[in-house]
Amino acid sequence: MGSWVDIDPTSPFSLDNLPFGIASTPNKGNPHVVTAIGSYVVSIGMVLDAINKDEDKWGFDAAWMSLLPGIYDKGNLLSAVDQPTLGQFAILGRAVHNTVRSALRELLSANTSWGSILRDNPNCQAMAIVPQSQVRMYMPFSVANYTDFYAGYYHARTVGAMFRGEDKALQPNYLHLPVAYHGRASSVVVSGTPVHRPVGQILLEGDPTNPQASPATLPTQKLDLELELGCVVGFGTQLGERVPVGKANDYVFGYVLLNDWSARDIQKWEYVPLGPFNGKNFVTMVSPWVVAADALERFRVKPSVELGVEPQEYLRQKEERVFDIQLEVELTTADGITSTISRTNSKHLVWSFEQMIAHHTLGGCPLAAGDLLGSGTISGPGGPGEAGCLLEMTRDGKQPIEVKGEDGRAVQRMYLEDGDTVTIRGWAGPDGGRIGFGELVAKIEPAKWPL
Repeated sequence: MGSWVDIDPTSPFSLDNLPFGIASTPNKGNPHVVTAIGSYVVSIGMVLDAINKDEDKWGFDAAWMSLLPGIYDKGNLLSAVDQPTLGQFAILGRAVHNTVRSALRELLSANTSWGSILRDNPNCQAMAIVPQSQVRMYMPFSVANYTDFYAGYYHARTVGAMFRGEDKALQPNYLHLPVAYHGRASSVVVSGTPVHRPVGQILLEGDPTNPQASPATLPTQKLDLELELGCVVGFGTQLGERVPVGKANDYVFGYVLLNDWSARDIQKWEYVPLGPFNGKNFVTMVSPWVVAADALERFRVKPSVELGVEPQEYLRQKEERVFDIQLEVELTTADGITSTISRTNSKHLVWSFEQMIAHHTLGGCPLAAGDLLGSGTISGPGGPGEAGCLLEMTRDGKQPIEVKGEDGRAVQRMYLEDGDTVTIRGWAGPDGGRIGFGELVAKIEPAKWPL
């Protein structure tokens, strides 16, 4: 479908997308629910107000109700889109989210029958539609809990082989369940937040299993990115309630890009016997745009690799269970050298988010609205150029990668340095109809050091 709004064919925000985010605009200073189309942001509440003001004259209320059969509640909807997070809007449910997107698509399409509301109404346009460059984006949802999974097959296999050898690359449980650990919500932040190099205990030399090992407390020397997808839960369950895999998709509000930053040297010293702690908990970052769950449904595909083991019955799902989403990582150095260092695809996940939810709730652990599930690092089978982290790309600092700009300048990197900027992008679909997340961007700042 074409739009009367000018949209670059390579924009992740086509008329088919219409993701949800939180922004303040020049015309509405308080953070509120918005959508994106092309290079513009649309204040959803202002559009709804325009519909309501003209409903008697134009009959738009009847048209609006036809899009909201049985669930029309103007007051709840208007209140939800005027909130500083997506939480109240999310719990209205998938039917409402999809109906709002359908109405926005009708308003923004080139052949809209509601042209007088927005397309042919310059006053409303000036108030409701502004360039993205003029808005401030905020954390789109309040994170209730955070769980990080490990569903990227090629990442798990490559890293396992690096540290345990090819014959023990995957732990036996990896074939049977979505491996995960419970994280923390307090340091999940939105794109654009500076990342200060974390400080922790580091073993500078020797074997971390040696009883005589002696660490030092220092800023990490191995700061790494982790390319992931995130799943945002829309509404919760009760303690003791299990979610069947066949119904798990109903609990999903939408998806985000996710960078689960890691300090590899801190992590290496501390992770035995109980797993990641200070090496992971300093920051996790999400994109400002949440792509609605149903916007991605038509991009379901089979995983690029199968585990070869029949899953337990509660995890059995249709074959087309992961998404075909193109992903890329760009690195920009402090002196402006920019290069794309990885291109991969989310079809390399072997467990779906529905399977993650089913496993997460198997023992009765409740879901909560705003829960964030991370996919785990996503890498492809093609080596360093398809890796989702520098740990893989550089073989843990043994083989540097080249960051080469279009002007011919080049530098090498083992891990991230102060002043580096990491940009992650992701989209599904062809040019002209991309369903994307925009950019997930962060600059590395020096450690707050000495203590």
